[in-house]
Amino acid sequence: MLAVIEQNGDGYVARFERHLKHPVEKVWASLTENDKLKKWFSELEVADLREGGVIKFDMQDDTYEEMRILELKMHSVLEYTWGEDQVRFELYPEPEGCRLVLIEKIHKITDHTPRDLAGWHVCLDVIKALLDERDFGPRKPEWEKWYKEYADYMKKFM
Repeated sequence: MLAVIEQNGDGYVARFERHLKHPVEKVWASLTENDKLKKWFSELEVADLREGGVIKFDMQDDTYEEMRILELKMHSVLEYTWGEDQVRFELYPEPEGCRLVLIEKIHKITDHTPRDLAGWHVCLDVIKALLDERDFGPRKPEWEKWYKEYADYMKKFM
């Protein structure tokens, strides 16, 4: 299922939602513990897990972009800067596990936006596969499939 994208006064909001059959604590660990984080987003590293702390993005050229943690509520909310945008993870307990919500606050839609959205989509699917202890398989074909979907979907916003 595609993210729901809406325009708001300050830009756009993309909202992804996944229902996971795992407790909040286990999903939280996937988002905040570097050994688990690296398995679904190898360029990210939590350097200082606190509000005002830092998540580093490895630019793959011996440089890092530092992203500031804007909000942190243990086992519930993790929000940080993402370039000019913001990424927010929210976790909600459910009887069978938890609901994971990813919200990207997008300042401006660009040609790169569908690429990012497809990337987040696949990352969330990889998180689910890892938690379910199953192999996700090659990511690139999945990303290409979702990139086409998001590129078509985003035309109405461009």
